Amino acid sequence: MQFWMNLVLVFQLLSALAMIGLVLVQHGKGADMGASFGSGASGSLFGATGSSNFLSRSTAVCATVFFVSTLAMAYLANHRSGSGSKDTILDKATPAVIAASGAAAIPGAAVAPVATAASEAAPK
Repeated sequence: MQFWMNLVLVFQLLSALAMIGLVLVQHGKGADMGASFGSGASGSLFGATGSSNFLSRSTAVCATVFFVSTLAMAYLANHRSGSGSKDTILDKATPAVIAASGAAAIPGAAVAPVATAASEAAPK
């Protein structure tokens, strides 16, 4: 189980780093406006419009791999083979709270004072 968790973690880290790199390489919508005034920076490796499609599709693939690996890690963490019982933390904590209070915890219920022998023998 630990092997799969580590493998999914590696996929998640690689896809996150690739997605960060791809987003930083892309240019925004307003970047073409400078090219119309003669800066000449619109030339790219894949052409004027080809880079946008290639980079955006690569980013979408990396994002899909990232989200699938995140869901797989959540599933693997929730269904570990060595966890024993399937109780939640709240289910495990409830008996300890009841034992510490000495009685069943009922919201809004007041605890009646306990009469002692000294208080009953005192003159009134």
